[in-house]
Amino acid sequence: MLDLIVVGGGIVGLATAFRYSARFPGRSTLLIEKEDRLASHQSGHNSGVLHSGIYYPPGSLKARNCRRGKQLLEDFCRESGVSFETPGKLIIARDEGELPRLAELRDRGRGNGVQVEELDHDGIRRLEPQVGGVAGLHIPESGVVDYREVCGAFSERLEQAGGRILTGTKVHRIHQENGLVRLHITGGGEWIAKRVIVCGGLQSDRLAQHSNIDPGVRIVPFLGEYRSLKPEYAKRVTRLIYPVPDPRFPFLGVHLTPRIGGGVDCGPNALPTLSREGYSKLSINPRDALDTLGWPGFWRLAARQLPMAAREFWRSLTLEAFAKDLSRLLPGARADWLEKVPSGVRAQALDRRGELVDDFLTRRQGALLHLLNAPSPAATSCLSIAEDLLETPGFLSPGS
Repeated sequence: MLDLIVVGGGIVGLATAFRYSARFPGRSTLLIEKEDRLASHQSGHNSGVLHSGIYYPPGSLKARNCRRGKQLLEDFCRESGVSFETPGKLIIARDEGELPRLAELRDRGRGNGVQVEELDHDGIRRLEPQVGGVAGLHIPESGVVDYREVCGAFSERLEQAGGRILTGTKVHRIHQENGLVRLHITGGGEWIAKRVIVCGGLQSDRLAQHSNIDPGVRIVPFLGEYRSLKPEYAKRVTRLIYPVPDPRFPFLGVHLTPRIGGGVDCGPNALPTLSREGYSKLSINPRDALDTLGWPGFWRLAARQLPMAAREFWRSLTLEAFAKDLSRLLPGARADWLEKVPSGVRAQALDRRGELVDDFLTRRQGALLHLLNAPSPAATSCLSIAEDLLETPGFLSPGS
């Protein structure tokens, strides 16, 4: 019998198992991952941004976890020899109509303790001569890191502390009996633990259902398609360059992100997809398709966001449309500046009313705790989220 089992080998699951092993040396910890390698999905297919916390309402879970998590993660990277960079970010108002939303972001950021410098057109050009805009915000502390490398460091530290990692093992059923949690796994075996935390990412709703818990939400996957600036154009920007978010739409739109070690990614498009773990818009998984199309919230969301969906699909189909949107931040950008890079899939919890669940969502049943929704900035916040999971009231009672 184990003290803790964590299900899910993405960055949040790894951070949680690592923090438990560090907090309770000598207790037994097992992490179970269904794929043959860790960080196979969201954690290994993202833009690598270390978010500052400027976007989130002060006092929200996202704001608190992002601010605390960024500091914890940077400290961990320094201790573990994981490289990260802080080139800073510019958020650009592309016309005067975006100035009120830019001011709101400034106030949110300062309310969260983020250092924010206001820029006029000349100030933008001083920092990024190739970038256009009427005004902007400069956030010096925004950074980038390779989250797959972070996951590797978490796994090493977990194993050094005596924890065990089991890959290629799928959990089929979870139930509680006599105060313990039993996990039925691939091949007919089982594991028993005093406590179980499930960080299932793209499969989080199904894992809740495997535990006889109604998650109340459905995971609807969105494909994030990226492009990259060809090497001869990548030197045109040195910082993260973002537009002002449009509150009418749930996703941010095209932006530019320098990669750790070189290169600049652009995007993503955000397309609803019919495969939770397929990385092409042609990927279709029949079970995933039925789950998405059979969820009433999906059609309610689609009815409200039809213009956004049309725009995202058009930008996906034509590189010229993608370059046109990019040129609003980087004047002169053309389709021949761009090349394709691997896509990612975002796990988005959607309720029955068609509302995107915008914050972290958990469900607890006795000795079993499910993390059902961990949207961006979950990677930046992973160590803070781990602390919150471990500190769930009553979950880890004294001596458990």
